[in-house]
Amino acid sequence: MNRLQSNADDFYINVNLNTEMELPTARDTVLHFFEQMKKGFPELQNFYTRDNGDLVLEGDKDRGSYRWLAIEQRRLCSGFVNPPTPEEAYRQHELLLELAPHLLTISVLDCEALDVMFGFDLTYEGNHDEVVAEALGIGYGPEGLLDVPGGRVIHYEPSVTLALEESCRLQCRLSVETRTNAYQIRTGEFPEDQISVYFTIRQYWGTGPERSFVESFRRQCQIGEELVQEKVIPRIVQPLAQAIASR
Repeated sequence: MNRLQSNADDFYINVNLNTEMELPTARDTVLHFFEQMKKGFPELQNFYTRDNGDLVLEGDKDRGSYRWLAIEQRRLCSGFVNPPTPEEAYRQHELLLELAPHLLTISVLDCEALDVMFGFDLTYEGNHDEVVAEALGIGYGPEGLLDVPGGRVIHYEPSVTLALEESCRLQCRLSVETRTNAYQIRTGEFPEDQISVYFTIRQYWGTGPERSFVESFRRQCQIGEELVQEKVIPRIVQPLAQAIASR
């Protein structure tokens, strides 16, 4: 089993390469790039264009574990949902970052930031915000609001961003996304949906590091894995899974 999947129903590792200039959309350029990625990972077979113009190449979603790629206007994206091991996802992302500078003419000069994101989805049929507040708490100050007669939590999505270096060019961000709305709370009718925990390591460029995309990616993965295993899983993901299981 994936050592990072923990108690989550779905786990994924994504990479976003954010650029200052628009990415190329020429037919030959895009198809050649995707064909090279497909050579490395033959399961990438489904190519399509979203309504907003994003170009996507992905595997079979019905399998539960699948790869995907996307070329957006100013962002190159790569993801692996439920990878058998983190290394399988890392291998895909490294190939993308090796090919992109040459095939899509993305240079470190053009790069705004590189994101490595570890995501966890936990399925829950109920008030997402309430269970997040119960599992994680809301802090000493606002906690008293929960004692207001008849009060119910209808929005609680905690997030925090930390600088990991003095320059503030390397950062990590933890955020929780819920999918409950006021109508569902009023009616008591909750569809089965997912609470998402996102943990992102972001490296800004500009006056940032003198290293390649792949070198930075490997460093970000190492830092991210350590923090996920030591902080995010035991303090965020596991308490959420336990709170869901107790209901």
